[in-house]
Amino acid sequence: MVTGAVLVWLLLGAVLDGDYDRPTHAVGAVLTTAVVVPLVVVARGVLDRRPWAGLGLPSLRAGWRRLLLGMACWLVPAAAGFALCLGLGWVEISVRTSVGDVLRVAVLLVVLVFLKEALPEELIFRGYLHHNLATRLPAGQAVIGQAVLFTLFGFLVGAARSVDRLALFLVFALLLGAFRAATGDVWAGIGLHVAFQTVAQLFGDVGAVFDVVGADVLGVVAMGAIPFSVSWLVLRHHYRLNWRALAPDPPR
Repeated sequence: MVTGAVLVWLLLGAVLDGDYDRPTHAVGAVLTTAVVVPLVVVARGVLDRRPWAGLGLPSLRAGWRRLLLGMACWLVPAAAGFALCLGLGWVEISVRTSVGDVLRVAVLLVVLVFLKEALPEELIFRGYLHHNLATRLPAGQAVIGQAVLFTLFGFLVGAARSVDRLALFLVFALLLGAFRAATGDVWAGIGLHVAFQTVAQLFGDVGAVFDVVGADVLGVVAMGAIPFSVSWLVLRHHYRLNWRALAPDPPR
């Protein structure tokens, strides 16, 4: 599965290689989900010979509360982090365009992040891989295992080649894996993933609607340390997880 994921991202990256533009981003997002979902379906049905339910992706009707929980766990402390950085003068942010344009880009990025990163990556790593690890290893080891695989994936596809990026991938995957183990599905992780990636892209070159002075500080403090730490505290406070337990696997 990891090999398949790497090949999918490398192939789509090669096909869509070039200067960034919104249509290419949209095509890449749709193609990523269109390829990854069948890949997981085939792996689960043919290789595992197990029902889809084990992957932890129930309907949105069943998972929307956990989706919102994941988004809130990141967005609320991140907003406080933004206020802190701006209030202390560590960061300066100016708008390049109108407020209407900012809102339109933000809404578009939510959809594109969901299709290109959040859904496919969570389905593979916190869905398929985490579940298969968790049926054979204690919960804590499964969380660590999928995080290592996710970091390796980031390195192989070129998204995490520096030490700081590798650390980000590892910490992010550990947090997402903990939410998966605690809640029993991937919706909270999808919500957190969407929130983080959307804001990161909105205030970066992809969004191209803000000029940011002190972007490194903003990324480390407001988008990383504060929301990740608070998310972990929320997870520990609301859930009691047996880190040594094995996850059940639905029968064939």
